[in-house]
Amino acid sequence: MNATTRRVLIGTAAISMALSAAACGKAGGDKKEAAGPGDTRSIGLLLPENASSTRYESFDRPFIEAKVAALCPDCTVRYNNAEGSAAKQKQQFDTLIAEGVKVIVLDAFDAKSTGAWVKEAADKGVKVVAYDRLATGPVAAYVSFDNEKVGELQGQALLDALGAKAADAGIVMINGDEADPNSALFKSGAHKVLDGRIKKVVYEQSGEWKPTVAGQKAGAAITELGKNGFQAVYSANDGMAGAIITQLKAAGITVPVGGQDAGLDAIQRIVTGDQAYTIYKAYRPLAESAAELAVNLLQGRDVKGIATDTVDSATDRGIPAKLLESKVVTKANIKETVVADGLYRIAEICAADYGAACDAAGLR
Repeated sequence: MNATTRRVLIGTAAISMALSAAACGKAGGDKKEAAGPGDTRSIGLLLPENASSTRYESFDRPFIEAKVAALCPDCTVRYNNAEGSAAKQKQQFDTLIAEGVKVIVLDAFDAKSTGAWVKEAADKGVKVVAYDRLATGPVAAYVSFDNEKVGELQGQALLDALGAKAADAGIVMINGDEADPNSALFKSGAHKVLDGRIKKVVYEQSGEWKPTVAGQKAGAAITELGKNGFQAVYSANDGMAGAIITQLKAAGITVPVGGQDAGLDAIQRIVTGDQAYTIYKAYRPLAESAAELAVNLLQGRDVKGIATDTVDSATDRGIPAKLLESKVVTKANIKETVVADGLYRIAEICAADYGAACDAAGLR
């Protein structure tokens, strides 16, 4: 990422975020619970949900815990998952404040609602690192991906999947939750690439980051447009893409469908040809950057050596930020992306019924 300061305007919206209890102790040692009020060795970690994506429990949490333990062996990570509830997240945030935690890594469920409580935390000397999604309020730092660029990659990957058919294609778009500011950026980036290079977007709805909702919207699109009324589907993430593909298969429709998050099931769908692409956002550098920011803040050190960009939220300007790059994953580059980075092993991808497809794709 270029270290030149960039200003990225990120609008207000709700963000899916969740929390569940756990702790990280000394590196190589036993986990321990955080101390009580006034504790200056604990970092709170609040993640958004665990229903529509497996990434938070499988990658974000363990990577953050491990990096904190490596940087600060005496520090403790106090983890909670909001399970898709803004009210639950607020309660968990308040509990951390009451117990004296001085730094909180927050992947906000509802970004718009965080302004007042992030300000209250700041007034009490508590630093908040906005993780993956930009919370409103005076956050101390932000780490995420260049999310408009993610949308651009999605749009381009869909064009590539359509090939020569793109100019005459009608596209169905199932976007993320409209309350999530990242969703607006993904959507904006995708439209930036697609508009003018396809015939038209023939159906566009929010899937709310919920596979069941996305499946219902895909079913409605099929009913409204007919089997030949569209030539591809843009899905904002892999969880929704899986439900959309199920609906398409039931209707006997085969068109390119793309997603985001590089979930294992999505990689397997790419191997079989059911899904055209996903977007791989390397969770380890994201999580480790959040851990570095949190430890620096806990120890009273400057974060600008890590957060070399800046962003603007709906409430604050010039927030120190680190924005990471993403990659498109197709059948052609699975080995060079998610396998090379150690996200998945070939044996995991090619397990059970995927062996023959893996052989055909040259993965084994």
